[in-house]
Amino acid sequence: MNKIVLPILIVIILTGCNVFPTGIHKQPEGQVIFDGEHYTMIPSNYEWKDDGFEVRLKGSPDISEIADNFETLEVEKGDILKFKIEKNPISINVTKMNEDGTIENVEIKDEKITMPSKEGYYIYELNAIWNKGKETFVFDVNVK
Repeated sequence: MNKIVLPILIVIILTGCNVFPTGIHKQPEGQVIFDGEHYTMIPSNYEWKDDGFEVRLKGSPDISEIADNFETLEVEKGDILKFKIEKNPISINVTKMNEDGTIENVEIKDEKITMPSKEGYYIYELNAIWNKGKETFVFDVNVK
């Protein structure tokens, strides 16, 4: 009896947890553009509230763990990276985590940032805000 009831309950629960009717809402995607190539950043900590629904998706609190899911970009000192984030956020804040774990704010101008003048491994976190929500995007670079 339990072998039948348990799978049925799981299906009912999972079906009830589907907060997005098909085709109505799509989580914004963020891309970093370097040397003409587009790389999809790893999303984390997504919140959106719109007519009829609300969603909160929490990613790992460990930024290094999130960055592990991104194919590290090999860049040169002073290279410029551009960003493209869907649904035109009203603001974007960028921070950089250095190899020693310190975090710095990064200046963003015209959806572009300049790579550090010092060699090393860096993790970037972009916090995008819209009127109806917010989302964090993560990527990493190795500066040569």
